[in-house]
Amino acid sequence: MNKYLISCFSAAIYLTLALSPFQSFARSEYWNQRVSLFDKLPITSADIVFLGNSITDGGEFAELFNDENIKNRGINSDEISGVKERLSQITSGNPKKIFLLIGINDISHNLSVDEIAKRYDSLVKEIKEQTPSTKLYIQSIMPINNDYGRYKNLQGKESIVLKVNERLKSIADENNATFIDLFPALSDREGKLKREYTNDGLHLLGNGYKAWANHIKEYVIE
Repeated sequence: MNKYLISCFSAAIYLTLALSPFQSFARSEYWNQRVSLFDKLPITSADIVFLGNSITDGGEFAELFNDENIKNRGINSDEISGVKERLSQITSGNPKKIFLLIGINDISHNLSVDEIAKRYDSLVKEIKEQTPSTKLYIQSIMPINNDYGRYKNLQGKESIVLKVNERLKSIADENNATFIDLFPALSDREGKLKREYTNDGLHLLGNGYKAWANHIKEYVIE
């Protein structure tokens, strides 16, 4: 193969990878551990599933709502493409409801608002196609508080969070899902995650989870 063909071949490979709509970051050992466990814990049509990343992962929702049919399928550091990759674990059981909270890690990976919206819309469409009887609740990305200086990749991205949330509301409307804005329950007057709800500016303390649960309670028990 001459140098010209090699160059063209290499360029084609690069473009294929660069344009892959769901090119994702390497999955962690923890991600694979949790997915392996979830394979052994099938979802049923009586279940309510909380699906997302570390913020969901840290919540004891079955206890918060006193309902053993609530299942936590959050995984630390997950992103939209990771949820999409493991989606069949949930949709194959045709759960009663899904509460989706995902996207902050995609923002931290410097994806554009348009790319995040594109990935999110594709995920929502798959959920609706794979389990049309499931009620889908799209929760807004939560407020962040960069005063802690903990997450460098989220510094200065408060406006991106708001722009993504605007797109999520539109995606919910277009796909017959319910949008839940979490900002009224968790943000202070400046739009930051309340200090009494967090100790790192992103993840929730106990009273943060209680505020979240109280805010969405009507949707969980309806």
